[in-house]
Amino acid sequence: MDGKAKICLSDLTLERLTAYIVGLGQPKFRARQIFKWLHQKLVTDFSQMTDQPRAFLEALQAQCTIAAPTIRRRQQSRDGTVKYLLQLADGNCIETVLMRYKYGNTVCVSTQVGCAMGCRFCASTQAGRVRDLTPGEIAAEIYAAQKDSGERVSHIVLMGIGEPLHNFDNVMDFLEIISCPEGLNIGMRNISLSTCGLVPKIDALAQKHLQLTLSVSLHAPDNATRSGMMPVNDAYPLEELIPACRRYQKETGRRISFEYSMVRGVNDSSAMAQKLAHLIEGMGAHVNLIPINPVDGSPYSATDEANVRRFQHELERLGVNATVRRRLGTDISAACGQLRREDAQAAT
Repeated sequence: MDGKAKICLSDLTLERLTAYIVGLGQPKFRARQIFKWLHQKLVTDFSQMTDQPRAFLEALQAQCTIAAPTIRRRQQSRDGTVKYLLQLADGNCIETVLMRYKYGNTVCVSTQVGCAMGCRFCASTQAGRVRDLTPGEIAAEIYAAQKDSGERVSHIVLMGIGEPLHNFDNVMDFLEIISCPEGLNIGMRNISLSTCGLVPKIDALAQKHLQLTLSVSLHAPDNATRSGMMPVNDAYPLEELIPACRRYQKETGRRISFEYSMVRGVNDSSAMAQKLAHLIEGMGAHVNLIPINPVDGSPYSATDEANVRRFQHELERLGVNATVRRRLGTDISAACGQLRREDAQAAT
């Protein structure tokens, strides 16, 4: 090698992998075979690709890598939820969560190492953003959870560490890879993407016409409260965010879900419920009420369950479809980013 960085084959969509393999002088069909080895059979070593010529595999070994994070820590909850601290090839760590539901297994993936958004109730952002994850690294989170559990993953939520739309191009490639029939073939309707509200990227996502569910982290129905919780609101206030959500619904025909973390004394009053109902009036949107997890260093505390239910019932009375998110993994490091931060503190 002449010092050039190796290419991670896990990062390439089938189309790009095909172009690369053909460029090496190989027949086109080999690309489809290799894609299946990587994203369906989930191999992590070129020697496992038993239908490929040995000389070709040796050439790939010399020029390429496969995304293969290692499980650094594993915590399992009494309810079956498993949280993984995964170590990447460069030593950085991310979190991935496997959640078991009656309809199948869901994996919550991270899209960045750290986060730049600065939401004040979130552990993920406290040390800032280190770097974006590549498409193959995001996919490898799912593969690691599936191999460790021995169970198929049927649903994905992009709600782990990082802001997915802040890593737009890599996330779009990841979605193409994970939904490809030659891979895990997870349908877009089984995928949910969460954003704190990057308006230009919401518009760009709408133009992709994907059938995924867009979840917008709203958390407050007025600018003063929301900016206090989420600095991103200063860049994209509600006067810009809500019209972007309406444009998204019109362009895609997909209903938006709004996430609303319940914070004691901040956004959980009856007046806030009325403001919220007025803000999203006519959208037919779904509101997901989230009892927040305690985070060291955060000024916020969780609303009690009775108040969450009261808030839900007020929204329903005002014509808003609202549910309370089921809390999983409460007996482990439940808050997103908490396990990664604990590991970093232990290393210092």
